[in-house]
Amino acid sequence: MSDNATADRSGFDAVIAAADYPVFIVTTRSGGQQAGCLVGFTSQVSIEPPRFLVGISKSNYTFGVASGAEHLAVHLLSQTQSSLAALFGAETGDDINKFAHCTWHHGPDELPILDAAAGWFTGRILDRYDLGDHVGMLIEPVAACAPPPHTNALSYQAVADLKPGHVA
Repeated sequence: MSDNATADRSGFDAVIAAADYPVFIVTTRSGGQQAGCLVGFTSQVSIEPPRFLVGISKSNYTFGVASGAEHLAVHLLSQTQSSLAALFGAETGDDINKFAHCTWHHGPDELPILDAAAGWFTGRILDRYDLGDHVGMLIEPVAACAPPPHTNALSYQAVADLKPGHVA
């Protein structure tokens, strides 16, 4: 990599870190398994019709389950929910059943819904895109539970020191 490319990468990383995006927990189920993970690569990508893109690391346990899934649940966390973020971000489904360590219930399409989440929505997976070390899953929202008014979302900087259950 040239010196200019290195400088460009560090500048890019600094811009993204300053943006301090919200993080979400994504849960899913397929083939008799359920899984969930903390995700930082997400974005609403269309207003009408509503569409949302979730990036899941190919090395993540959740990716294997999500690859066969038809739906995802996307959970918004408040700033006070760092312990839930740590459970789904620093642990791996290869080693533990994360759902045994939190309260949840079956939601739309039998998706696991985290009871402590500030808000959530579920969506049908419309398409998958290879994005490098992540796969983007484009979803069409179908059900939701709105967060309380004035909820401050948990952001990347609040969880940046977590050691991921899997390297991305």
